[in-house]
Amino acid sequence: MLVIRLQRIGKKNQPFFRVVLTEKTAPPKGKYIEKLGFLDPRKKNADLKADRIKYWMEKGAQASDTVWNLLIKKGIIEGEKRKIKIRKKKRKDGAKEEKQGEGKEESKLENQKQKSSKEDVSKSDSVKQTESKEGKTEEKTEEKTNRQTNKS
Repeated sequence: MLVIRLQRIGKKNQPFFRVVLTEKTAPPKGKYIEKLGFLDPRKKNADLKADRIKYWMEKGAQASDTVWNLLIKKGIIEGEKRKIKIRKKKRKDGAKEEKQGEGKEESKLENQKQKSSKEDVSKSDSVKQTESKEGKTEEKTEEKTNRQTNKS
């Protein structure tokens, strides 16, 4: 199956993309069948061969989501823009990666919980408050808690 997609050719920290027609299974920086244009996101400049893109799409070539949105923006094809699926990079420290379906609200809540837990730790280390079953707060010094843990 043929696909029209972007192929990065820019240097480090200087993105520059070539719009190419290639096989779906071909590697991103591999060989391509035909060069159909370029995209310079820093200058917001794109030069596309509209006639060749239309020709290949009539022959059955599919456009990637990013290229599809670019073609709509340039007026080469008509239709609705597609949502772009951005995958988060894996962290080196081995922390769990957030799921793709999680919303912004859930991640904000998690950040707030982390901040509040950090604030709780930064409060006085010598006095800890715990709630009993009746809902009353009891103050225990760090020494008392240490004695209880040593006994059990």
